[in-house]
Amino acid sequence: MAIPVLWDSIFRTYPLFHFSIRNLSNRNSIPRKNKWLCLASPQLNPVGSEVSFCVGTHLIPHPNKIERGGEDAFFVSRYNGGVIAVADGVSGWAEQNVDPSLFPQELMANASCLVGDEEVNYDPQILLGKAHAATSSIGSATVIVAMLERNGMLKIANVGDCGLRVVRRGQIIFSTSTQEHYFDCPYQLSSEMVGQTYLDAMVSNMELMEGDTIVMGSDGLFDNIFDSEIVATIARHDCVTGAAKALANLARIHSMDSKFESPYALEARSKGFDVPLWKKILGMKLTGGKLDDITVIVGRVVRS
Repeated sequence: MAIPVLWDSIFRTYPLFHFSIRNLSNRNSIPRKNKWLCLASPQLNPVGSEVSFCVGTHLIPHPNKIERGGEDAFFVSRYNGGVIAVADGVSGWAEQNVDPSLFPQELMANASCLVGDEEVNYDPQILLGKAHAATSSIGSATVIVAMLERNGMLKIANVGDCGLRVVRRGQIIFSTSTQEHYFDCPYQLSSEMVGQTYLDAMVSNMELMEGDTIVMGSDGLFDNIFDSEIVATIARHDCVTGAAKALANLARIHSMDSKFESPYALEARSKGFDVPLWKKILGMKLTGGKLDDITVIVGRVVRS
């Protein structure tokens, strides 16, 4: 399954393309750790844009993967109204001596460089297809891409359990849905022929307004935070960077709380996963958050 990570207070706002990309020194075509990739030039930003994203990000790697930086990757672009994306590496590849972080990192790097491609035509599903086809690393990842047009139209394509919420006037008015084969086994783009493709992506379109806030993240966020907590946290922070950091920190706290009735625990019980019968007899039940990599991107729609 895909796994998010707790980076120790790594938090930045990226005005141009940036990626959480690590340990790629063995690939000549991809820059090394924490390098800027495919930097957007001023000419790429259309003149007279009506709306765009103001974006803040925060990453917290899994406690056991801090030294490696975790297995999530993301990018933020200011092209057109703005493009944001998150990919969550599938940790099971580690059992085959494959670094699970390489595939999502290369996938995001490829996607970032293809944002302005004419064949992509500002379509997130096509972008996923071309980025996937260009990715040669072994592994797999769940992924979500959202593109904002200058007129406020948001286009979304997601494969698996990375998610997105749209908050307007204190209410969530849109949520992506999780795609999974069964509990804890999400759809994923893969280096293997048996995986899903961009054609399996769930595609959504909706019109955004000035002042709307979108929250995108890996499952490390949504497995540990309820939608009501997202709304409350957004309401307390005028700054997108502060909101992203607060959401990631709250998810981290919940993920380490064995008594917390997390979204993950509730779903597990609903799918028949629970404590042994003898514990049930004693009144016990499955609770607790889910330790994982946590990636959060908060974007607010502003007039350009």
